[in-house]
Amino acid sequence: MSVLEIRDLKTTVKTEQDVKEILRGVDLTVKSGEVHAIMGPNGSGKSTLAYTIAGHPKYTVTGGTITLDGENVLAMTADQRARAGLFLAMQYPVEIPGVTNTNFLRTAKTAIDGTAPSIRTWGKDVTAAMDRLRMDSSFASRNVNEGFSGGEKKRNEILQLELLRPKFAVLDETDSGLDVDALKIVSEGVNRAHEATGLGILLITHYTRILRYIHPDFVHVFVAGRVAEEGGPELADRLEDEGYDRYVAAASAN
Repeated sequence: MSVLEIRDLKTTVKTEQDVKEILRGVDLTVKSGEVHAIMGPNGSGKSTLAYTIAGHPKYTVTGGTITLDGENVLAMTADQRARAGLFLAMQYPVEIPGVTNTNFLRTAKTAIDGTAPSIRTWGKDVTAAMDRLRMDSSFASRNVNEGFSGGEKKRNEILQLELLRPKFAVLDETDSGLDVDALKIVSEGVNRAHEATGLGILLITHYTRILRYIHPDFVHVFVAGRVAEEGGPELADRLEDEGYDRYVAAASAN
């Protein structure tokens, strides 16, 4: 069993005016096979948590620790974190002109495993995964995310998740911009990866609609850079009814 452990994590970001504290002491533990939903209002620090785990240089860690199976994640570069088993599905996936999906995926798989997969076997794996995500075969030869719609980019992220088989996946608002059909397809892809590998999932979202398809074991309410409350799936239902106002008011009072 693998464990991703976050303790008293504090993070700042430099703005045009000053340095702003975003994360203010986050504690979170995710184990293999667990699905954790992070929910909260805009500006609460959810995406900052995702990018800090992944090693985005925009964010500076000023305190606390992140460990993966006891190893210091904060001492790793972004590519070392990916090779160690951390995966980030971005809210706004970037385009990579000049790099085809096929070449990108095989290069990433080689970097993670240390050896290149068989071209014949790999081609079959990619084709099968694309079929499951209802992606046209032409996307294999297209440049990564270039000219893709928002929904196509999100499917491409889950294609990477299924093929690269990480230990932990951080899904940053994967449901944003998806219609009902695309949401279901993407969610099914996440569930397949979860069932096939037992990876741990940190699912960041505003809404409960994706939780109808990806069922969390734990729900964490994130407000003002901290975890304000934790619970089971029933907490998500309560948030759907009540919203975040009382958490925001409590955080403002402090």
